[in-house]
Amino acid sequence: MLLDGDCFLQQGPSWLGKGGRLLQGGASRSETAVQPVVVECREATLVVTVSKDLFGTRKLIRAVDLTLGPEGCEPLVSTDTEDVVRFEVGLHECGNSMQVTDDALVYSTFLLHDPRPVGNLSIVRTNRAEIPIECHYPRRGNVSSQAILPTWLPFRTTVFSEEKLTFSLRLMEENWSAEKRTPTFHLGDAAYLQAEIHTGSHVPLRLFVDQCVATPTPDQNASPYHTIVDFHGCLVDGLTDASSAFQVPRPRPDTLQFTVDVFHFANDSRNMIYITCHLKVTLAEQDPDELNKACSFSKPSNSWFPVEGPADICQCCSKGDCGTPSHARRQPHVVSLGSSSSARNRRHVTEEADVTVGPLIFLDRTGDHKMEQWALPADTSLLLLGTGLAVVAFLTLTAVILVLTRRCRTASHPVSASQ
Repeated sequence: MLLDGDCFLQQGPSWLGKGGRLLQGGASRSETAVQPVVVECREATLVVTVSKDLFGTRKLIRAVDLTLGPEGCEPLVSTDTEDVVRFEVGLHECGNSMQVTDDALVYSTFLLHDPRPVGNLSIVRTNRAEIPIECHYPRRGNVSSQAILPTWLPFRTTVFSEEKLTFSLRLMEENWSAEKRTPTFHLGDAAYLQAEIHTGSHVPLRLFVDQCVATPTPDQNASPYHTIVDFHGCLVDGLTDASSAFQVPRPRPDTLQFTVDVFHFANDSRNMIYITCHLKVTLAEQDPDELNKACSFSKPSNSWFPVEGPADICQCCSKGDCGTPSHARRQPHVVSLGSSSSARNRRHVTEEADVTVGPLIFLDRTGDHKMEQWALPADTSLLLLGTGLAVVAFLTLTAVILVLTRRCRTASHPVSASQ
């Protein structure tokens, strides 16, 4: 006989406790709160019910994008008007695995949401997610030769949700203490850029800037363009007359800072650029290598050096070949972190993203001085006009006084015609 137990649904900071109440931060909500995934472990079957609003964003998923287990079992037939998608499979079906422990039989599988573009579109509006599922059946109990009805509830079900990562790229002040208030620069200045990854409750990750390109519009495929970072983390902009470089050391593994000497595109009157960087992460415990690195060029030593890791991982920057082809400028993509052999530790997260910052507005100092001359405040213009008019009036008045004085002198001293 199998014993009754509690059902726990872990989804970020929320928990589904015994009796179906949603608990978060110690406060209870309505018992009718809709859960994105509900698992029922029966005597010989597994029933999984998935809300079409899986991510709570009101972007409904499609049943055809859901499968169960390594063999990809499809859900039961449902209509488009239904709010949920259901699976009902045998415990030994769909490639489910079974493990025997001292106290329980553990059946493991996973629910996979793998969105595909609809029709001729090339976009998707929901994330890929793999949700591990476990059913624990106690091994200890009463055994008899009498037939009994299976009345137990699942001893334990565990559901892990997708770990969401948020990438960002920001313009910072020179001391890195705050985000820059204005996007205006003078030629000769440096732009201070900070890339970050917000991991939430995810395992520690290390962030890398894989590639960066500057364009005159937000479109990273626009022309002209200038490559700032290439070859999986080589800051190639520092090879020229610029002093662009990564900051050493990092403030944190999930943050990477670098400077870029500002510029504008020749023969382009817009004097503004956008910088698009391809960011990616690895596990923090993973050692940097040629494909995951942050390297700057030192002109005094005429060599490349890394933010962390052995120096030889940067040698490929001089060759312009660091393993597999660098992230194509015109073919953005995302992939997923590999999963461990244990279903409990399996995670799929978006580990790469393209992030754009801009516009950065660049003014050369001569042009800016001319602009300041023409852009005098209205009060100053009026003051100058008033002063000019006063000077003209003063000179006119002085001339009139001189003329009248001479006439008066002539009238008071008449000249006699005969003596």
